[in-house]
Amino acid sequence: MKKIKKFSLILLALLGIIFLATFIFIQTLKPDYEGEKQLLNLSDEVSVYYDSYGIPHIYGDSEEDAIRALGYVHAQDRLWQMELLRRVGRGGLSEVFGSELLSTDKFFISLGIDEASLKTLERSEITNKTVQLAEAYLDGINQFIKEGPTPVEFYLTGIDKEPFSLRDVYNSIGYMAFSFAMAQKTDPLLTVIKNKLGPEYLKDLEIDVDKNTEWIRNFKSAPEDSKEAQVVASISKALANLPVPQLEGSNSWVMAPAKTKSGKVILANDPHIGFAQPSVWYEAHVNASGYEKYGYYMAGIPFPVLGHDRNLAYGVTMFENDDVDFYYEETHPTDNKKYKTKEGWKNYEIVSKPIKIKDSIDVIFSYKKTHHGPVLDSISQKIGGDKPISISWIYTKLENRVLDALYGISHANNIDEFQKALPDIHAPGLNMMYGDKEGNVAWWATAKLYQMPDSAQTKLIMDGSSGAYEPLRFLEFSENPSSVNPSWNYVYSANNQPDSIAGMQYPGYYLPENRAKRIVQLLDEKDDWDKNSMMDMITDATSSVNPEIISNLTKLVDVKQLSEEDINLLDKLRSWDGNSPLKSVEATIFHRWIYYFLSNTFEDELGPELFQQLLTTHFHKRLIAPMARKKSSVWWDNTQTVETVESKKNIVLTSFVMALKSLKEEFGDRSSQWTWGKVHTLEHGHPIGQVEMFRSFFNVGPFPVHGTREVINNMFFPYTADGQNKVSSGPSTRRIVDFADIENSMSILPTGQSGNPLSPHYKDQAQMFINGEFRKMMMNKEEIMTTSKSMLQFSPKGN
Repeated sequence: MKKIKKFSLILLALLGIIFLATFIFIQTLKPDYEGEKQLLNLSDEVSVYYDSYGIPHIYGDSEEDAIRALGYVHAQDRLWQMELLRRVGRGGLSEVFGSELLSTDKFFISLGIDEASLKTLERSEITNKTVQLAEAYLDGINQFIKEGPTPVEFYLTGIDKEPFSLRDVYNSIGYMAFSFAMAQKTDPLLTVIKNKLGPEYLKDLEIDVDKNTEWIRNFKSAPEDSKEAQVVASISKALANLPVPQLEGSNSWVMAPAKTKSGKVILANDPHIGFAQPSVWYEAHVNASGYEKYGYYMAGIPFPVLGHDRNLAYGVTMFENDDVDFYYEETHPTDNKKYKTKEGWKNYEIVSKPIKIKDSIDVIFSYKKTHHGPVLDSISQKIGGDKPISISWIYTKLENRVLDALYGISHANNIDEFQKALPDIHAPGLNMMYGDKEGNVAWWATAKLYQMPDSAQTKLIMDGSSGAYEPLRFLEFSENPSSVNPSWNYVYSANNQPDSIAGMQYPGYYLPENRAKRIVQLLDEKDDWDKNSMMDMITDATSSVNPEIISNLTKLVDVKQLSEEDINLLDKLRSWDGNSPLKSVEATIFHRWIYYFLSNTFEDELGPELFQQLLTTHFHKRLIAPMARKKSSVWWDNTQTVETVESKKNIVLTSFVMALKSLKEEFGDRSSQWTWGKVHTLEHGHPIGQVEMFRSFFNVGPFPVHGTREVINNMFFPYTADGQNKVSSGPSTRRIVDFADIENSMSILPTGQSGNPLSPHYKDQAQMFINGEFRKMMMNKEEIMTTSKSMLQFSPKGN
C-alpha cells in the first residue's frame, strides 16, 4: 500500500513537472510586447508603444532605425505568414505540406515569379533608398528569426526558420500580383465552351464590354476531355490548394470637400481578399524624423500598400484588367524541341528546378518556355494533346519596379509626388484611390496596359504561331483611366468597368455593377457626409440589383403550380428590399433559387466539373442579372431531354420549386426558420486548422454574418449544391480616414493584429468585425503613450 501511495505521489509530481514545463514553454512562444531588446545596426534607440489592440506605434530618430524595428515586431506577430507567402512564388509549399501541394509548386515555378525576382535583384543598387530601407526591414526580421521564439507552426510542420532576403520580398510581391489576375480561371474555360458547344454559347456569358452597365467615369482636367479542359482543371487544382488567401475585389470612395459636412476630404476603403487566419494586413504606425505613416503591410513587404498621414491618404481596389494571355503553340512536326513563330522555328527553352517534398525525395521539375511564356503541359500529366498552351503574363515580362512604387507612394507629400510614383506599377492592376488635406480627390488605374489587334479575342486561347495576336503597343500612363478632382465631387471604384481607355474599351474581368450602382446611388443622395455616415455606408448590405433580378424571375413563375404557402413566399420576395440581415428569410430563398437557376441553365451543357469551374470566375457574377432579363438564350434548353425543348419559364419555375424543397428538407416546413444567419457563416481558416484536432485552436469562428455577395459589405460565398453559403472572401479591413479629425480615423481587422495563436491579439477584433464596429487608428503621440498597454525599447547592439 505504501509503495502504491509512493508511486502515486511520484507520478503526480512528474505530471506536475510536465504540466509546469509545458506551461513555461508555451509562455516562451508568445510575442514579447514589452521590455528592452538590442538590435544590430541601430544608430539610436527606438521606442515601440503597443495600443490596446496590439498595433505598434514606432518612434525612431531615423527612418532606417524605425523600419528595422518594424521588421522585428512584424516578424514576431506574423513570421509564419511571411514564411508561407515567400514560398508560394518560388514553389516551396510541398516542403511544408507534402506532395498534395506539388501541382501548386509546379504551377508557380513555371509562372516565373522567382526567375523575375532574380532578374530584379541583378538590377538593384545598394544606393537606392528603396533597397536600403528594405534591407533594414529584413535586418529586423532576421534578428527575430535568430533570437526570438519559434512560432508553433514551425514545430508542427517540422521546418526550420531561415533568414529572409530581398529575393523573398520580390517573390511575395509576385504572388500578390498574380492573385489579382483572373484570366487563368477564365480564358481556358471560355475556350472549352466555344470548342465544345459553339460560339453562340458565348454570347450570353457577358464576357465582353457592357455598354449598359455602371461605368467608373474618367475625368481629366482639360470538348470536356479536351486539352483546354485539362488546363482549366489543372490550374483550378493548383490554386485551390493554396494555404494563403487570394485577392478578389474591393470598394473605395473618396469624398471631396463639397460632399462632406466638415468641408474636408473623407476616404473609405475595404479591399476584398480571401478570409484566412491570420488576416492579410498588419497595421503599424511608423514615425521618424521627417516621416510619419500609419500603414497596412503585407507579410514580408517593407512598405505599406494602404496608408495615411496628416497630409494625404490612399487605398486600393483591384483594377481587374486583362494582363494574362494564353496561346496555342505549334511544335515542329519532326523536331519536338522547336516551336513555330512568325519569324520561323525556334527552340523551346527548357527550365529545370528541384522541388523539395516533405517526407519524400526531391523532384526535378522541368518545363518548356516560348517567347510568350511557360508551356502549361508540364504542370500536370493530365494535359496532353498536339497543341501546347503557353501563358503570357505582363508581370514577368517587364522591368519590375513595384517595390519602388510602394516606396514612392508611401513617401509622397502631395498629389503630384503621389501620381509620379504610380507608373512604376506595371502589375498587378490597381485602382489607386487618393485624398488629401488640401481637398484633392483622385483615382488612377495603374497598370502597364497594352493594345491588342482588333481581331484578337483575349478571353480565348489565341494562335501563338502566326504573330497575328501579339500586343501592338504599350499605352502611356497618361492614357490610363483616371479621375482627378471631378466636377461631381467624388471618386469611387468597385472593380467595375472603367470608361473608355485611349479611345477603346479595355478588356478585363470586371465585376458586375451591383456594388457600384449602390455606391453611386448612396453618394449622390447627400452632400453632408461625415465619418459616422461613412461607417454606416461601408457596412451596407442592401443590393439594388437583386430585387430587379427577383422582379424579372417572379413574373415568369406560374403560380397555379404552387401551393398557397409557396405563393406567399413568392410575394415576400417581390416586396424584398435586397437587404441581407441575419434574420432575413428572403435572402436565404433568393440565393438558393439563384443557385438552382444557374445549375439548371448551365450544368447540362457544361457537365458538373466545368460548371463548378464556371462558378469560380468573375463573369458568372456578371451574367446573373442579364440572364434574369433575357427572354431568349441558347442555354435555356436542357440538352439531356431529347424530345422536349425547355424555355426560360420552365427553368425559373423548376429552380424555385427545387429551392423551396431543399430548404424544407434542411430546416423544416416553417419558412420562418429559414433565416440567413443559419446558412451564411464565416470561419477564418488557418492552414493547420484544416486538421480537425487543431481547428478550434487555430481557426477563428464560425460566426453567422450579415451581408452577402456583391453588396458593399461584400461577404462573398461560392454557390454550392449543399446550400451552405460559407463566406470565403470579403473586407480585409474597413478604413475611414477623415481629414476633419485625422487622429480619430477609424478601422477594423477581420480577426486581430497577431498571427500567433498564443497572443491576446489573435482574435480580439473578430466579433467587432462581425458586428460592423470600428476602432481608432491612433496618431496622437501623447494619447498613444498615456494609453499604451506595453512598450518595447530597442537599443543599438554591438556587432
